[in-house]
Amino acid sequence: MKRKFLFALYQSPRGKLLQTMEGQFLKRSITVSCKQQQLQIGGLGWEEDFIDCSLYRNYCILDLDALGNDKALQVKGKAYTLPIQTESVDLIILPHMLEFDKHRFRTIREIERVLKPGGEIIILNFNPLSFSVRYQYLLDKKLADSWVSHFISRSRVVDWLKLMNFEVLSTAEFYVDTFKIRTGGFQPNFRSLFAIAYGLKAVKRRYKLIPVGSTITQKSRFAAAINGMKFSLKKDETDD
Repeated sequence: MKRKFLFALYQSPRGKLLQTMEGQFLKRSITVSCKQQQLQIGGLGWEEDFIDCSLYRNYCILDLDALGNDKALQVKGKAYTLPIQTESVDLIILPHMLEFDKHRFRTIREIERVLKPGGEIIILNFNPLSFSVRYQYLLDKKLADSWVSHFISRSRVVDWLKLMNFEVLSTAEFYVDTFKIRTGGFQPNFRSLFAIAYGLKAVKRRYKLIPVGSTITQKSRFAAAINGMKFSLKKDETDD
């Protein structure tokens, strides 16, 4: 699917409202300090709604078409081959990028690679079951390829993140006129079917394996004092 569909949706009345709600969610979710490294994959053009690039001077936008706020650092590159050093980024934002990425799982792997342990990721996606998005898709059919093969369900995104050792911290559902943020993973309910889009925030965990082997018990030692000096003797050495 071409990403032009996203910008066409933002021009519709419901899309403009969705943009406002997503901006509020992103603004609340960005909790890293201005001195840490932040990366946004895919420019939007309205980054000033959720980030002050004059304050966050390490904020970088990666986009092949150089889209995004002019005050942010601009990098041209592909999401599935990030030209970024391993474990060097504190926060990554993916605003409606996975739906338009043919190599989305490779992109998730790249994100896991460049994020520091404890680094956070914020994802925005459309709800595949949304009638509102489906209607907009039918109107702009020339801007898209297909419906089924691109839009990703919430459960699949969460499964991918868990496979990469991410822990979901909070989730959000964007409806026609409001949005709701929850702590932890998604809680399926009937109202979720009417959400236009969803968002989530996750953190990269680093687990260390503790090797389990045979337990080595040391032999008991005896301490002897001779002329005020202390000596430590092994038990087997005193058997002679």
